[in-house]
Amino acid sequence: MDQIIAFFQTLLDSEDIIRTGGLVLITLIVFVENGIFFGFFLPGDYLLFLSGVFAGIKLLNVPLWLLLSCVFAAAVLGSLTGYLTGYYFGGRIKNRPDSLFFKQKYIENTREAFIKYGNSALIISRFLPIVRTFAPLLAGLIHMPPRFFMLYNIIGAAVWVITLVGGGFFFGERFPGIVDYVQYIIFFFLAVTTFTVVKGYLNARKEKKAEVNTD
Repeated sequence: MDQIIAFFQTLLDSEDIIRTGGLVLITLIVFVENGIFFGFFLPGDYLLFLSGVFAGIKLLNVPLWLLLSCVFAAAVLGSLTGYLTGYYFGGRIKNRPDSLFFKQKYIENTREAFIKYGNSALIISRFLPIVRTFAPLLAGLIHMPPRFFMLYNIIGAAVWVITLVGGGFFFGERFPGIVDYVQYIIFFFLAVTTFTVVKGYLNARKEKKAEVNTD
């Protein structure tokens, strides 16, 4: 049991992932977190930012172009896997009972994002934890045309990766002392994530109440 707990702690620790797993583990986690439904809990935004920081200060000894290429490919292919899963197994997913790694409310929250933002939700969702994981799944479930999905998939992945990895690399290269404040960077991203999720939940409740009152 201790080994299992230690394994999950490692998965949730972005700094440990980058230091011990290097580019291979970063790429694998980005792939899973972007399209495999049970990977929604894995680090996303701050993993990308910190990988850029560590590459900038050479603690992750890979060139920027290789880091960007691997993370971009993982994001695109991960989302494509989620899309194909929803496309071919959507019926089973809609009837799947809630469990530790899956809840129907995740699908409903993602559906609301699609209703609000349209197909561009695939781009916006890249910056929204949990929704990022389930957006490709829902796109497949509603049988979004593959060409449109891939267009938004590629654009969203490019914006997400360049913004976070590129931004992290810039800060790491220009301000190497930032590595001493890794925990604050993680807290910042967690705060932004929590605020976004809570705000989305409250907005959804407000809209549902408005619909009920209208009826």
